[in-house]
Amino acid sequence: MTKRITMLLKKLPMIWKLMLGAALLIFMLFATYNFSQYLVLKNWMMKQEQDTLHTMMSQVQAFVQDKTGTVDSFGDNETKSYMRNMLGKNQMIRILNHDGQELLLVSSHFNPEWVRPAADKGQKLLDIRHDEDHILVYRSPFSSGKVQGTIEIASNLETFDHFNKTLLLVMVIGGVLAVCISALSGWAIAKQFLRPIRALAGTIQNVKEKGLQERVAVIENGDELSELIRLFNELMDQLEISFKQQKQFVDDASHELRTPITILEGHLNMLNRWGKKDPDILEESIGASLQEVRRLKGLVQELLTLTGTESLPLPDHIEVVRITPFVVQTVKRMEALHPDFAFELDLPEQGCLVKINPLHFEQILLIILDNAIKYSEDDKRINIRSRAERRMVSIVVQDHGIGIPSEELQYVFDRFYRVDKARSREIGGTGLGLSIARNLVQHYQGDIQMISVENEGTRVDVHFPDQQEG
Repeated sequence: MTKRITMLLKKLPMIWKLMLGAALLIFMLFATYNFSQYLVLKNWMMKQEQDTLHTMMSQVQAFVQDKTGTVDSFGDNETKSYMRNMLGKNQMIRILNHDGQELLLVSSHFNPEWVRPAADKGQKLLDIRHDEDHILVYRSPFSSGKVQGTIEIASNLETFDHFNKTLLLVMVIGGVLAVCISALSGWAIAKQFLRPIRALAGTIQNVKEKGLQERVAVIENGDELSELIRLFNELMDQLEISFKQQKQFVDDASHELRTPITILEGHLNMLNRWGKKDPDILEESIGASLQEVRRLKGLVQELLTLTGTESLPLPDHIEVVRITPFVVQTVKRMEALHPDFAFELDLPEQGCLVKINPLHFEQILLIILDNAIKYSEDDKRINIRSRAERRMVSIVVQDHGIGIPSEELQYVFDRFYRVDKARSREIGGTGLGLSIARNLVQHYQGDIQMISVENEGTRVDVHFPDQQEG
């Protein structure tokens, strides 16, 4: 049975769980408080009744002890009058001798038969019931002259019980009202609380059906749910951008791969038809095919490199390196490959310190220098300088080539983007180099920027966090 109830509760909607939880919590708190308050009031009122009987007993004993001490004196008018004045409503005073015989009896709206007379040698406080009547009886011995016996004072707690029942009824009704109010309040609060969650769930469903452009309407409550909605929208923005970039990447990669494959297919078909016996066609086709294979190989290699830079592990254990030797070494390699270019270096003697994998740093420099060389024509000077300022290390590469139109600068780090595609195809390259460089720089918490003026030259600024000694 318990397991079944548990399973049923688990299947309830969240709004019902919150409402029932709030109602149950309020009920437990209210019931505990009311029950405690009821017990305290009941005990306090009973103590008041007992104190009243104690006070009456003291006064009756004092009066009896002042009597002459004869049996007849307990039945005179003075004694009866005094005792009646002592009585309250629903009370009785009875005086017995040591044999239990009645010497005096006065009562007010109280039936003496409800309490059987009994002589006691000590004080006793009894809480008894006669049918539906609740009676408090107090017995105490007395001595007056030669007369000894017992004084009985009884009080019907009818008013006390009626007040307790009324108090309990009021508390029960108050508890039921409190539970109802708390249930309604819990429903309203839960509905308000779940509104952003329902909006979020609805948006997720719309994303499944309509696409990544769906967003949750922002609720400016300043609470955790508002923050959750903001983070969800930001995540969807990033996902949408990522999917668009992925689609663009696939489209561009397909386009770049299609061209060399088409050229290869054309030359192979030509060879298959009539070029097997024609040495000139054979040599031309083989040369063109090898060139396209090299292009394909380079393109695939750069695609793998680009993918690798996007999934590099965090550089937690990379050593701090001094970059000047690596810059000098890389420039010497480029001078050997391009002796017609003049490389002007302006580097600090000690060299700046950067936390980076040396191979990655060298790869970044090679990509930037290779682009500077490809797009330089008449003026073949390339300036390279490095500085450390404002806790950042900057490496600047300046060429004096054809430059880049200002409207295209924002796209130069995109995959497969080339400024002048026709001319770039003649020069060579895949349009992936700068994307690889940017990924590597950002991986080491750096930044790369490009400034260019068409027909005047291009400057590439790379910045890394400075790892100063001491």
